[in-house]
Amino acid sequence: MTPTPTLITPGLADAPTEVDLVVIGLGITGTGVALDAVTRGLTVLAVDAHDLAFGTSRWSSKLVHGGLRYLAKLQFGVAHESAVERGILMERTAPHLTHALSMLIPLGSVTTRSQAAITGAGLLGGDVLRRAARTSSRTLPPPRRLSAVEALQLAPLRQAGLRGALVTWDGQLEDDARLVANVARTAAANGAHVRTHARVLSATGTGVELRDELTGETLSVTARTVVNAAGVWAGSLVPEVTLRPSRGTHLVLRGSSIPGLRTSVFAPIPGTTGRFINVLPQPDGTIYIGLTDEPVDGDIPDVPEPSEPEIGFLLDVASAAFARPLHRSDVVGAYAGLRPLLSSGDGDGATSDLSRRHAVLTSETGVVTIVGGKLTTYRRMAEDAVDAALAHAGLEAGPCRTQDLPLLGAAPRDRLALLEEPARLVRRYGTDAALVLDNARAVSGLSDEELLAPIAENVPATLAELIFGVTHEGAADVDDLLDRRTRIGLVPADRALAVPAAERALEIVRAVKR
Repeated sequence: MTPTPTLITPGLADAPTEVDLVVIGLGITGTGVALDAVTRGLTVLAVDAHDLAFGTSRWSSKLVHGGLRYLAKLQFGVAHESAVERGILMERTAPHLTHALSMLIPLGSVTTRSQAAITGAGLLGGDVLRRAARTSSRTLPPPRRLSAVEALQLAPLRQAGLRGALVTWDGQLEDDARLVANVARTAAANGAHVRTHARVLSATGTGVELRDELTGETLSVTARTVVNAAGVWAGSLVPEVTLRPSRGTHLVLRGSSIPGLRTSVFAPIPGTTGRFINVLPQPDGTIYIGLTDEPVDGDIPDVPEPSEPEIGFLLDVASAAFARPLHRSDVVGAYAGLRPLLSSGDGDGATSDLSRRHAVLTSETGVVTIVGGKLTTYRRMAEDAVDAALAHAGLEAGPCRTQDLPLLGAAPRDRLALLEEPARLVRRYGTDAALVLDNARAVSGLSDEELLAPIAENVPATLAELIFGVTHEGAADVDDLLDRRTRIGLVPADRALAVPAAERALEIVRAVKR
C-alpha cells in the first residue's frame, strides 16, 4: 500500500460515518491497532477523548525492555515475547527512535556475593533471550563484569565497599510519546482516520457514539468491529473488564545532579534480591529515576500524581548508590503512570506480582478489548487484537505486516548517521528530519536560525518541532505541544518558559490557514 499524506486531525469534522474498524484509545496500543488494521486493507477510524499518548504511554521509563525482569519471575513466555519485540523495534521498525543503553549494576556493600552471582546469572539469561530473539550483538552487546575502577569511569558511584559492577545492555527510546506520535502518523499516512479530542460516549461491537470535544457536536459511526484500547479506562467502556491498576512513579532531575553519569545505573533495593530502581540519563540532558509499583484504588484520574513517600523512597535508594547524596531539591519534576493490569480475580497480593502478559477479551456486545501488556510489546498486542476482531466479526483481511513495516522516518543506523540535518531532529524524526525543517520554513517564512534555536534556557526543543506538531501530528493546543509532542512539561519550570513558543507555533499555523 502506497502511503498518502493523510494527517492526524483534532475533532470530528469530516470524519467517516462507516468503517471496517473503530479503535478507541490513541496510546501506543491503540495507534498500533490502527496501523496493523489499515495495512491489512481495512478502513479504520481511531479516536481518543484527549490526545495522542495522553494516558499511560507517556509515563513509562522510556525503555525498550528485553524481558529480563520477567525472566526473574519465571514468566518465560512474556520474557521471550519482550525480547523479540525489542529486536523488531531496534533493528527493523524504529531504529531512528531507539538506541542501546548500557545498564550498570554496582556491586557494593548492600549486595552480597550470592546476590551478585544470582544477578550475574540473570544477565546471562537475558543475553540468551537476546540471541534467541536473533538480535545482533552489534545492536546490544553481551553483559560483562567491570572492576571498581572501570565502573567509576562510567558513573560517580559511592566508593565505600565498591568491589566492581555488572553491565548489560537494553533498548532506550528517544521518547515514549514520540513513538506513539510516529506510529499514529504512519497509520494516517497509510489511510487510517486518526482523530484526537473525540470522546466515545458509548460503544458496541458494531459502532460507537462520539462527541467532538472541541465543538460539542456528536457523531454516530457504524463499524464491522470495534477494538477497545483505552488502557486503564477500558473498564469504563466495557464493564466486564476488571483491572487492578498500579502506579509507577518517576523523578526528573537535571544532569548536574549526578555529574559524570555516562550510563544508566540499576541501584539495588536494600533487603531484596533482583529488585532495583533505575537511574536513566535522557537524550535531553535530564535524568529519570524510577520506578515504584503501588496499587491504586478508586476512580482513575486523567493525570496520576506521584506521592511524597514514593519520591522519598526513590531518592533514598538512588542516593545509596552515588558519591553525592540526592535531595528533594534535586527533583525538578515527577510523573506517575497507571499500568492497566488485568485482575487475577482474588484481589489480594501485590500488583508487582501480577503478570504483564496481555489479554484480548470480547464483551457480550462484541467489543474486543486489549489490556495488560507493556509498551515494548505493543506491536504484538495490536496484532492479537486485530486477529481477534477479524475472527469475531467474520471479516476478511490481509496478513499482519507490521513486523517488517518501518515507521515513518526509520532507516538503518549507518544511514541515519549520514544525515546532514541537526542531530536533535534526526534523533526524533529520523529521515523525516528534513521534512520537519522544510515544513517549518514553508509555513513560517522564518530563518533556520530562528526555527532551530532552543526555545528557552534548558529547553532544547525547537520552534520547527512545535510547528510540525501542529501541521502533521494533530496538536490542537499548548498542552498537546508541551506535554505530548515534546516532553517539556515534565519539568514545570521549563514548561512555563516554553508556553510563548508553543503559542507562537499555533498562531503561525492558524495564520496560514486563514
